[in-house]
Amino acid sequence: MAERLIPRNAGRWAVWSLYALLLIAAPLLWSSRLSLTLLSQAAYLIIICLSYNILLGQGGMLSFGHAVYAGIGSFGAVHAMNAAAQGDFDVLLPLIPLVGGLAGLCLAALLGYVSTRKAGTTFAMMTLGVGELVAALALMLPTVFGGEGGISTNRVYGQPWWGLTFGPQIQVYYLIAAYCFVCTAAMFALTRTPLGRLLNAVRDNPERAAFIGCNPQRVRYQAFLLAGFFAGIGGALAAIHSEIVTVEVLGSARSGSLLLFTFLGGSAFFVGPIVGAVLMVLALGGLSALTSAWLLYVGLMFLLMVMYAPGGLASLLVMNLRLAAAGKLKFLGLAYLALLAAALPALTGTAALVEMLYRLQLDATLGMTLDFIGVPLNADQPAAWLGAGLLGLTGWGWFALARRRFLAQWRQVQAEMESESAAETGADADAETVILHRNLP
Repeated sequence: MAERLIPRNAGRWAVWSLYALLLIAAPLLWSSRLSLTLLSQAAYLIIICLSYNILLGQGGMLSFGHAVYAGIGSFGAVHAMNAAAQGDFDVLLPLIPLVGGLAGLCLAALLGYVSTRKAGTTFAMMTLGVGELVAALALMLPTVFGGEGGISTNRVYGQPWWGLTFGPQIQVYYLIAAYCFVCTAAMFALTRTPLGRLLNAVRDNPERAAFIGCNPQRVRYQAFLLAGFFAGIGGALAAIHSEIVTVEVLGSARSGSLLLFTFLGGSAFFVGPIVGAVLMVLALGGLSALTSAWLLYVGLMFLLMVMYAPGGLASLLVMNLRLAAAGKLKFLGLAYLALLAAALPALTGTAALVEMLYRLQLDATLGMTLDFIGVPLNADQPAAWLGAGLLGLTGWGWFALARRRFLAQWRQVQAEMESESAAETGADADAETVILHRNLP
């Protein structure tokens, strides 16, 4: 028998090496101050979204108040930095995220014991109520949370650490990136531990898990503690990056954003929250600067994902990777090109209508002429509305036809893969039967 030259985990090592290389090389490719800010935001949001997915994806616990634990981590980090700057607390800046993690862990230990006693809708409503309670209390305790103005800090305090002052943005990014890689690896390792497997069992069938001797409430509570700890680390990194924290980080709007973009990325896959965090940065930092209708676009994208890809973007990526591994993706190349060619005019026409409508209703003081992807559009002219409407209708009609053809080809490819898999399974069974008969006396 030939020896196995490639280790079983070679692919996993390659993926993690590529992930580390991407974190290291990203600021070298995008070196502007804005790019470094967006990259830093993406790195700490990856930690927060992955911590949320411990509850949603791994444990099936829909939480509407997860931002509270990230926010408490932010406030804990700010107070720790201010105390260290005054000489009351001796801690280096690279250890501040652990302080935020402990703050999130302590709050999760306090609130999670009650929240995790029930699952499903009851758990979701309890997290919503607890989140709103903490957000309301934050406004009543201005000495702790700073009121509406928040609390500011200065991350440059004490003596440099190995020559690093963490004043320049690039140094802060690499600190956040280091924590991002370590926390991502730790949360991935969690999915392979007995606790992670039990959490999946409690998610899928809590009655059967209890029958084999598992305590579902204890497993949910332990997962809740870990989620709070990692969320606190992400919140502390956010505080180090921005050097100011307000009570808005505790609100339900922030929790809703975490839920929305984790779902868009794909909560059923480990890589899904990473994709969702990147989408969140692009939406909040990029799309919001381009158009005032960005919330409408995000909402429409969420509706389309719920209708046509409930597994999120990660599910689409995984399905196409499986097709590529089976050598079937090439048969769908033309179908994908047809979908893309139809989607471009459909989305362009729809976006033009939305932008003109927003200009008429909300931004009329800026004038009726707007610059849409380099083309001037006058919202007062019927020709602009007619042209955008015709372009959108033509594109959507073409997209419907292309999608129908794509689905037919997709089903054909899936049927071929199933038949080939069944044939291979039958061949393996026949081979095992022959070997068994040969070994019989």
